[in-house]
Amino acid sequence: MELKLSKPICFFDLETTGTNVARDRIVEISILKIYPNGNKESRTWLVNPEMIIPDEVIAVHGISNEKVENEPTFKELAKEIFNIIKDCDLAGFNSDRFDIPLLAEEMLRADIDFDLKNMLSVDVQTIFHKMEKRTLAAAYKFYCDKDLTDAHSAEADTTATYEVLLSQLDRYPELENNVKKLAEFSTHRKFADFAGFISFNKDDEEIFSFGKHKGKKVLEVLEQEPGYFGWILNADFPLYTKKVLTQIKLSQLNNKLS
Repeated sequence: MELKLSKPICFFDLETTGTNVARDRIVEISILKIYPNGNKESRTWLVNPEMIIPDEVIAVHGISNEKVENEPTFKELAKEIFNIIKDCDLAGFNSDRFDIPLLAEEMLRADIDFDLKNMLSVDVQTIFHKMEKRTLAAAYKFYCDKDLTDAHSAEADTTATYEVLLSQLDRYPELENNVKKLAEFSTHRKFADFAGFISFNKDDEEIFSFGKHKGKKVLEVLEQEPGYFGWILNADFPLYTKKVLTQIKLSQLNNKLS
C-alpha cells in the first residue's frame, strides 16, 4: 500500500543527549521525506550538541562525544533542515511527546520561528500502542516480519517507522489512508504546545494542564495572576511552551486594546 498524500510528509527520528525536552540536545537527526507522487529523499546528520553526552546515553545509541565533536551544531544545520520540513506534515515513533517538542526547541534556539500550527503529525507509536502495545523493534517484526538490527540508529529507526505505518494501513482497514485522519487517530490528547503543559477544554479554549492552575483557562489565570506569566517565562519550561503562552498573552492584550 502507498500512503495517500496531499502534500509531502517527513518521517524523522532523533538521537539526543537525554530525554529532557527543555535541556537536552540533538546528536543525530534523520529525515525521510515522502512526496505525494511516491518519490522519496533521505538525509541524516550527526550534530555537535555543544554539551557532554552522558555515558548511559552513549550506551543506548552508540554516538560518542568524540564522534560528534567536529560535526556542525544544530544552529548551523537549522536552516537546511527547516527548508526540508517546512510546508510538510510530520511523522515519527513517539514523535508527538518527544521528537517534535525537542525539534521545536532546537529550532527556536537557532532563531527560526518554527510553528507547528499548519503541520499535521502522525505518531506511529500511538497507532501501534492502540492496536498492539509494543516497542518499535517489536512493531517492525510484527508488521514487517523484519528484525531491526540497527535500533537506535536514527536512519534505521526512521525507515522502520515509515514501513510500519504502511503495514499498519494494510493490516487495519479501519485506519483511513489520510494524513489528517491518521494524525487524529494517533493523538492521545490535543495540546496547544506539544509538550503538554497547555491543552484545550471542551470549548476549545486553552487551559493549563499542570500545577496549581491545572484545568483553569489560561486567559483567566493571566488576568487574575499576571506574575504567573513571568514565572513560566523564567522557569525551566520548553521554549515552544513559552512561545505559545506569549501568543495567548498578546491576544489578550490585543483584545483589550480593540
